[in-house]
Amino acid sequence: VVLLSGDLGAGKTAFVRGLAEGLGLDPDDVTSPTFTLVHEYRGGRLPLVHVDLYRLDTADLAEIGLDDELAAAGVVAVEWPERLTRALPGAI
Repeated sequence: VVLLSGDLGAGKTAFVRGLAEGLGLDPDDVTSPTFTLVHEYRGGRLPLVHVDLYRLDTADLAEIGLDDELAAAGVVAVEWPERLTRALPGAI
């Protein structure tokens, strides 16, 4: 679990594109999940789950289904993690 903080335009999604490329995924497939909250990419060495919490005031992991994603995911990148209502286990 990688937590990505920074202002709008700071490069959080660009970082996730680089992460995808490192996992053997097509970085051009990675888009900001601002309106859908979660994008999942498979077909690389590990699955990549990209989460963007910008549109939420607060985010409960269970309500947005992130608890399930964390249990099944290889790599999870979370933009705007300060909106989470609790800490993510293993997050850096």
